Amino acid sequence: MSSLVVRARRVVLPDGERSAAVHTEGGVITAVTAYEDVPAGAVTLADDEVLIPGLVDSHVHVNEPGRTEWEGFATASRAAAAGGVTTIVDMPLNSVPATTTLEALHVKREVAEGQVAVDVAFWGGAVPGNLDQLRPLHEAGVVGFKCFLLDSGVPEFPPLDDAGLRAALTELTALDALLIAHAEDADVIAGAPDPNGASYAAFLASRPPAAEETAIGRLVAATRDTGARTHVVHLADADALPLLRAARAEGVRISVETCPHYLSFAAEDVPDGDTAFKCCPPIREVWHREALWAALADGDIDLVVSDHSPCTPELKRLDVGDFGLAWGGIASLQVALPAVWSGARARGMPLTDVVRWMSAAPARQAGLPGKGAIAVGKDADLVGFAPDERWTVDRLLHRNPVTPYAGRELTGVVRRTWLRGGEADGTPLGRLLSRGAP
Repeated sequence: MSSLVVRARRVVLPDGERSAAVHTEGGVITAVTAYEDVPAGAVTLADDEVLIPGLVDSHVHVNEPGRTEWEGFATASRAAAAGGVTTIVDMPLNSVPATTTLEALHVKREVAEGQVAVDVAFWGGAVPGNLDQLRPLHEAGVVGFKCFLLDSGVPEFPPLDDAGLRAALTELTALDALLIAHAEDADVIAGAPDPNGASYAAFLASRPPAAEETAIGRLVAATRDTGARTHVVHLADADALPLLRAARAEGVRISVETCPHYLSFAAEDVPDGDTAFKCCPPIREVWHREALWAALADGDIDLVVSDHSPCTPELKRLDVGDFGLAWGGIASLQVALPAVWSGARARGMPLTDVVRWMSAAPARQAGLPGKGAIAVGKDADLVGFAPDERWTVDRLLHRNPVTPYAGRELTGVVRRTWLRGGEADGTPLGRLLSRGAP
């Protein structure tokens, strides 16, 4: 692999932003020098571009094999590269088989091999009856384990009850492995109104904030009692933040993420019948959105990842606009960076914060030490980003371009992406990663 030197007047480094030249050899960063200290042939970014590290998106549903018509490794990784994401971590569902056994992991890796345009790591799954698979999956390099605390929506990935959760955590504590949880409570939702119909307000009422708070409370208690490491995925409910803050203050090892759609949209603005906006937990009212932003600024939310969860247009039921019938999931992998940057910029937050939330923090969470920063010894995953350029969302590269971002004006354009020093142009040059691998 050849050498690459990229310089820019603005480079986001671990200690802040400054002008610099980034030198690479063999796909690895070998030096960060003064802007002027470059050989002939160095790439110079335009004055309106910032050099940032490639993003790490640790919450992506690729769905291949088994539901490749929803999304696949080729299309998802191509969209990732176009959006400045150089590493994705694939969720253990909604593929068939789900990644709940060592054999299923081997199947998924075989399918992904040779068709990924960015680097890919994998989550394992924790479901009833697979306790004996957790250690083999951990030893095979999955970055951690995903569970649901209520019905996942697919039969091959059932939820853990409280006893199953605690049994899984006990096993994972012995491995110091991370458990990430979809935290909504089935009993709370069962007692809520029916979601059927075109009314977004009715759908929102069918998955109330209390469902998140109750499930997170269960997770906190189990984490405390077992000494485990856990993580709450896709937090939408700002009322759960005090519970998480208090748990962390007493030493409970629990972290939390939110997603671009919870930071970009508000329930008050979701049109009735527009099921492209359906996700679970749902996009909540504007005050939740603003409180999530404040929590990011305060360090109470650790990272921002896409929860890219596409499906076929038919499953979104745009024909009838019924929130009860539609698949819940938002496709956003390619637009996650500009969506989050647009919101951060509007609130006076710097690009360095966005890079921390979307690159350094998810790389650390997933145990990928070669990722997440422009620093000597890290992979040469680099992005030329124009933070002031406006554009309208179109020409999406994921398999099914159904997204609530369609037609939305965002600020920030990814102009170039390098993966380990090579141009990430959709060519299948990505690698399959294991936890802890450099």
